[in-house]
Amino acid sequence: MSRTNFDTLLEAGCHFGHLKRKWNPAMAPYIFMERNGIHIIDLNKTVAKIDEAAEALKQIAKSGKKVLFVATKKQAKQVVADKAASVNMPYVIERWPGGMLTNFPTIRKAVKKMATIDKLTNDGTYSNLSKREILQISRQRAKLDKTLGSIADLTRLPSALFVIDVMKENIAVREANRLGIPVFGIVDTNSDPTNIDFVIPANDDATKSVEVILDACCAAMQEGLEERKAEKVDMEAAGEAPANKGKKKATKARLDKSDEEAINAAKAAAFMKEEEEA
Repeated sequence: MSRTNFDTLLEAGCHFGHLKRKWNPAMAPYIFMERNGIHIIDLNKTVAKIDEAAEALKQIAKSGKKVLFVATKKQAKQVVADKAASVNMPYVIERWPGGMLTNFPTIRKAVKKMATIDKLTNDGTYSNLSKREILQISRQRAKLDKTLGSIADLTRLPSALFVIDVMKENIAVREANRLGIPVFGIVDTNSDPTNIDFVIPANDDATKSVEVILDACCAAMQEGLEERKAEKVDMEAAGEAPANKGKKKATKARLDKSDEEAINAAKAAAFMKEEEEA
């Protein structure tokens, strides 16, 4: 079953590449022809690559793992936010926080700081502070929320990255490569596909183009999530739930322990930094 078809991609303008002089020779296998100084992408290959990527994303979603969507260019921001949220996946659409993957414990610490502010606001701890202090805290909370709010549920490293414009998001790609996290990417004719595990050759500048590709990929992920849910129901019906519950508790304890270790590591790093600055 094909996730999308040639005509849909053609209508969305997925075939428009960059000017010939801006091309990356590594993209040659995906280029169909050149017209008026612009490279035209071979959409037959795009269709095949979308199917391949969608199938892999479906399996990741089915196994209950997370895919982190990354798009900081304005044409793709809103589309990515909507599509990622529809399948309950984390996303980054503001600035990529440097070290977000390679220095994950520190990022988690910032997310937890956000949760702490919420908790202390709700239980009235801040009620006796001055207006100025409350304003400072709420500004800090808003700033954290803007950059990290969409990844608040990401308690461990993602199992994959989905990147729109791998050239613009090269830092994110490099971090994922370093940690061995597979990268799915919409790659235009001016980008280097070498470090991308699942290359989707297409126009990464048009909102419609990005939307059509994400529609196909997120639909596949939704299928994976539905299948996971159905399997859980079947297992519970077969009376396998109690054993699972014990397993869940053990996993949670393990997670808590790894979180604790991560926090301790971050604390130690912060302490060392303060020592150096002193």
